[in-house]
Amino acid sequence: MAPGSHPYRGVAIAGVHNTAQARALPGHTSLSITVDAVHGALADAGLTLDDVDGVSAADLSARLIHDLRVGPAWRGTQYGLGMIAEAAAAIAAGMCDVAVVASGEAGVYTERAATAPWTRPENEFVIPWGLFTAAEFALIARRHMIEYGTTEDQLAVVAATIRNNGHVNPDAVYHGRGPYTPADIRASRPIADPFRLLDCAITSEGGCALVLTAADRAPDLPHAPVYLLGMASDCLGPAYQHPPAYDLAGRRAGQPSAGLVGQRAADRAFRTAGLSRADVDVLELYDPFSFEVIRQLEAFGFCAPGEGGPFVADGHIAPDGNHPVTTDGGLLSYSHAGSNPQMLQRAIRAVQQVRGTCASTQIPGARVALASAGGSGALFSQVALFGTERP
Repeated sequence: MAPGSHPYRGVAIAGVHNTAQARALPGHTSLSITVDAVHGALADAGLTLDDVDGVSAADLSARLIHDLRVGPAWRGTQYGLGMIAEAAAAIAAGMCDVAVVASGEAGVYTERAATAPWTRPENEFVIPWGLFTAAEFALIARRHMIEYGTTEDQLAVVAATIRNNGHVNPDAVYHGRGPYTPADIRASRPIADPFRLLDCAITSEGGCALVLTAADRAPDLPHAPVYLLGMASDCLGPAYQHPPAYDLAGRRAGQPSAGLVGQRAADRAFRTAGLSRADVDVLELYDPFSFEVIRQLEAFGFCAPGEGGPFVADGHIAPDGNHPVTTDGGLLSYSHAGSNPQMLQRAIRAVQQVRGTCASTQIPGARVALASAGGSGALFSQVALFGTERP
């Protein structure tokens, strides 16, 4: 890419914030916890609502613009990591100057005797047949095990590693619940073959937000700026409306199937960033289920297809390994606050890692971090790269 032509060169991430995360946050609604996240991220950036002229908060965007009186303002429409790229593109295109990207969920999961509502969307394959989220991701995992010999012990290494990251994180919902061994994971009750309870994400409530601004303004703000170096997404269909067949692919020859969804996105993100896999210091991978981390390592090019199981078993993903993953405890231990906030949390932790401000499991010298969202069971994947050097 020619010097000065990077699409996000003129944009910096100036502030990030996670609210309190808990199994339940009495007295909060999704709106109120999102508002808390907005205020926290602005404080971290050294800015106020008077500076904001762009808001991306999924279905709450217009409500926040109105209730916080920041309009007229640019309104985002994307979700997950795509919210960050969309806001960066809006600033780069002159549509706004300071954008807040936020999400939160509270008071939604009230029927605690049932699985969380985002795991059982209302469509024809879920209501009569019970194809809830764990079963959809389990179909992909079991196929990989048959194809490559991946084992439940290797899945348990992933779950134990990430849960132990959460065990030492004072901000994690499951802080202090460990330490865990792979044997502890294997001993938990079955959920959807091959997943056991501790292979699966927790449920919680909370909010989070990021503040993006013009890069030229960032040096005057409290924290060293962090830059979006590259971002791309893959989609093979609507999430949780069709059984996620491992071999599902589009009509173009040679394109990756659902089993490797995210491969194309990762290649494009690295190409935009002008980086290689060897340049990445930490992987903040989306971890709804333990196997999904193995799958992403293969799809994103950190090991070859079929090598993910041995790769994690050899210690590569530990905090002191050469590819540390999901350092805050992720969805398995830190927080899984509904359908959108947890995707943004991967980006927030990536920003904190390269900024050197993680509450725990800070990777020494981290300068480039990869964040991901989605997965094969959901038929989409998002990949973003963050770093300290302006592209």
